[in-house]
Amino acid sequence: MLKIYNTYIHIPFCERKCNYCDFTSLKGTDNQIEKYVNYLLKEIEIYKKKYDLSEKQDTIYFGGGTPSLLPIDSLEKILSKFSYDKNTEITIEVNPKTVNSNKLKEYRKLGINRLSIGIQTFNDDNLKLLGRIHNSEEAIEVYNLARECRFDNISLDIMFSLPNQTLSILQDDLERLVNLNPNHISIYSLIWEEGTKFFRDLKSGKLKETDNDLEANMYEYIIEFLKSKDYIHYEISNFSKKDFEARHNSIYWENKQYLGVGLSAAGYLVNVRYKNFFNLKDYYNNLDKNILPIDEREILIEEDIEQYRYLVGFRLLNKVIVPSEKYLDKCVSLFKEGYLLEKENGYILSHKGLMLFNDFISNFIGD
Repeated sequence: MLKIYNTYIHIPFCERKCNYCDFTSLKGTDNQIEKYVNYLLKEIEIYKKKYDLSEKQDTIYFGGGTPSLLPIDSLEKILSKFSYDKNTEITIEVNPKTVNSNKLKEYRKLGINRLSIGIQTFNDDNLKLLGRIHNSEEAIEVYNLARECRFDNISLDIMFSLPNQTLSILQDDLERLVNLNPNHISIYSLIWEEGTKFFRDLKSGKLKETDNDLEANMYEYIIEFLKSKDYIHYEISNFSKKDFEARHNSIYWENKQYLGVGLSAAGYLVNVRYKNFFNLKDYYNNLDKNILPIDEREILIEEDIEQYRYLVGFRLLNKVIVPSEKYLDKCVSLFKEGYLLEKENGYILSHKGLMLFNDFISNFIGD
């Protein structure tokens, strides 16, 4: 029986959907949240009959949505389904508007030891534009409260390439970010996802995309600035202080297996990558029949698994890829001719490859 050591748990509820977000998120009442948690527990129980969940978890990750909307007793019920201890990395994504000192203290009692706080920007005008429900003062207050509550592993999210964002506005965001001294930083460039308010505003002319050259300059500035502040650029979009890399997210980039539960959650078990239903009705109906609520399955053959290894593995900037013989010539070519790779007991992205990653990876696995 397969032993599972890493689990992702999706909580789809939000106070309000952000203008740029295309993730599965819903505004839930207390009763709706309680019902969802009960079905989530049922899904976990089905997996416990198929796989070995008795082993101590290495990582547990509550993502969303806004997992910090969950009542403490709901989190306690979910965590009770797993074996974990103080060495388990347990992360919860937090919106600054949805936690206070008491809730943070309860998180610590439950064993949650890592926070991922969605700040996005310290510019209040941009926060309003994004549709965030917090302001910059509240974000800083929650960060400081978390430190007072003995959280010594905190990740902060920051966005760039926002509408009307200048390099100087981004520089101010970064200065305020590093002044807080988080252990980990995730950066995200704005993606204009179809179906979002931002996408509609783009099409109507209310908003404009950032110039490609400015976006590239922003990305390069972020990299150099954070490196100068002793952050390790260990993955394309992630930086950390020494020994504070995100252990859970690293399993994705290292192509390791993990359990994903909850509405729209993805997982990778044995040789199957799967995604759950995006619709609550379908999710509930399957679980009512004691059927896993899986909407899509991709059964991987050896070639698929190898391609995924490159697709996700080249995102890591501190671990070399040793290619199979089939892909060795391609690596040599990209090293010698395109200068997209560097060679060091294997291959790793060069700076040029980093800046052109999407083109690089599509060409690498596409031929």
